[in-house]
Amino acid sequence: MKIAQIQIQSQPALIGLKTRNAIQEIKQPKAEQTIQQPKAELKINTTKGSLTIDQTQAWNDMDLKSVNVRMRAAAQLGRSGVLEGIARRAQQGDQLMKIEDGGHPIPEQARTNSGDGMKEWNIGWIPSAGSVKIHYQPAEVQIDIKANKPVIETIAKKPEHIYQPGKTEVYLRQENSLKINVV
Repeated sequence: MKIAQIQIQSQPALIGLKTRNAIQEIKQPKAEQTIQQPKAELKINTTKGSLTIDQTQAWNDMDLKSVNVRMRAAAQLGRSGVLEGIARRAQQGDQLMKIEDGGHPIPEQARTNSGDGMKEWNIGWIPSAGSVKIHYQPAEVQIDIKANKPVIETIAKKPEHIYQPGKTEVYLRQENSLKINVV
C-alpha cells in the first residue's frame, strides 16, 4: 500500500539592513587674546649736591690778601707799632731819668733805635697745610617706581560640533514561505 507523503518546504524570512554611518566633526577655533603691558611709572627727585671751597686762608698765607683784610692787618700793625713805640719811649725815658744810677743809657738807646737787627726771610708764597676749607654735601636721589600689571583679555571660542546621525533601514530581504505538497 502506498501511503501519501507530505512534503513541506519552508523558507525563512530574511531581514536586510542598510546602514549609513554617523558623521561627526569637532573643530576648536583658537581663542583670541590681547595682552597690553602699560609702562611702569617712574619718578626721580634729586636734591643737588653742594661743594664749597673756601681758600681765603690760603690766599692770605700767600700774601694775596683782599683789600679789607690788608686794611685790617695794616691798621693792627700800625696800632701795635704805636703801642710798642710808646712803651719803648717810656722805658727809655725812665732810663734817662735814672742816668745817675750808672751805665751808659744814651749809647745803648742809640744802638737800639738805629736798626731792627737781622731780618728773617722765609718763602711766603706756600700756603699753610689745611688752609683750603672744603665742604661737600652729597646729592640725594629718591626713586619711586610703580609697576603696572599687564592687561590680558581673552575671548574663548566654543567648539564647533557638526553631527549627522547615522541611519539604519530595516527591510525584508526575503519573504518567508511555506509550501506543503502531498505526494
